[in-house]
Amino acid sequence: MIYGYARVSTKGQAKDGNSLDAQKKQLKEAGAKVIFEDSFTGTKTDRPEFSKLLDKVSKDDKLIVTKLDRFARSATQGAEIMQALLDRGVTVHILNMGLIDNSPTGKLIRTIFFAFSEFERDMIIERTQEGKAIAKQNPNFKEGRPKKWSNDQIANALNLLEDHSYNQVTKITGISKSTLARAKRENDPQKESIIKTRKKEDTENALDLDSILGLL
Repeated sequence: MIYGYARVSTKGQAKDGNSLDAQKKQLKEAGAKVIFEDSFTGTKTDRPEFSKLLDKVSKDDKLIVTKLDRFARSATQGAEIMQALLDRGVTVHILNMGLIDNSPTGKLIRTIFFAFSEFERDMIIERTQEGKAIAKQNPNFKEGRPKKWSNDQIANALNLLEDHSYNQVTKITGISKSTLARAKRENDPQKESIIKTRKKEDTENALDLDSILGLL
């Protein structure tokens, strides 16, 4: 089966031959029998019709788009989608580029395309490293994600734990039980161990008392 895919950012878009009608006309002229269309930006991944199309195509099918940016804004995303389709035996025909398949010509186009993809990723990494290098000049810089809760908020929550349960403190502060437990262990691991030991001793003492009462 020959499928076509058309996409515009808005339903009324009609610039540079990118309207849905213009794209569908080109797709039909190229042999598309079934056409899927979306009115979403190419950077979004939740394009319902495109998702349906990806689920529909199978081995020996052909997918036609007028331009590469119809199903991918970035080279990285385009490379991932194209590789997934080729792995499934689907031929991709980008009208302004040519057939993308496992033929020598298709492989050449893929090589060039993936080279640009790798270049794009390298540029992103380089910009990230440059940004981190600048950020490290700040004395308050810390690696990793920024903390969701400040030290004062965690400290206040730990104080509340002295008179309230974990569930109650979570409802009051919004801090999850796992975060509270981890903060409590990090704050005073020895104290946490002592509390667990005392709880165990209290349980054992309660059992001994019940045994004694049972003998009376």
